[in-house]
Amino acid sequence: MAGLGWIGAIIIGAIAGWIAEKLMKSDHGLLMNIILGILGAVLMNFLLVAIVGATAAGVFGQLLVGVIGACILIWLGRVLRSRS
Repeated sequence: MAGLGWIGAIIIGAIAGWIAEKLMKSDHGLLMNIILGILGAVLMNFLLVAIVGATAAGVFGQLLVGVIGACILIWLGRVLRSRS
């Protein structure tokens, strides 16, 4: 989450994790939402730079990237849990 700072990254990560939680119909706490939102944004920013060569700019761009990344992480968690 380039350019947002630590507090901004935590707030955007919490919102992104919460939106992803609602979209994926899962139930996590606030801390897990923050972690999923931030890690999801990091994952998606890495993939966007690798594939497209750029990433989304601004708060809303990073929020969208974080939501998509968090949804992917929730889905991966479900897949891994169902295999064990």
